[in-house]
Amino acid sequence: EEVPSQTFDNKDYFCGKETFPVYESVFTEEGETIRKIAAETEKPPQIEIHVWTIRKGILRHFYVEKVSKREFEELPYFKLITRTTPSQWKIFSEGEAQISQMCESRVCRTELEDLVKVLYLEKSEKGHC
Repeated sequence: EEVPSQTFDNKDYFCGKETFPVYESVFTEEGETIRKIAAETEKPPQIEIHVWTIRKGILRHFYVEKVSKREFEELPYFKLITRTTPSQWKIFSEGEAQISQMCESRVCRTELEDLVKVLYLEKSEKGHC
């Protein structure tokens, strides 16, 4: 039985800031973990998918692909993990570029996990925006 997921559409949740959904897909094949983080952007309306290929904790390959919302809806395995703001997405993208260079020669499991945490917004207390 499906448990209703928490919805993040309420503008009050993030002090009225513009937010958009972030999705994640993780699967393993032939000893590699393929982790995808996807965000839905308004302008232009598309899905930006950040793909990480990790082997033995080392980021082996990283790239970004852009697809239409219709194409994205047909992709399997993605689940909504949070909503984020454009500024947090920018921090994520910039951090990802730094990590992709840093992690070519060493294990970076914690750095990648910490980077994804950037996308999660802190729920503000009412009246503390």
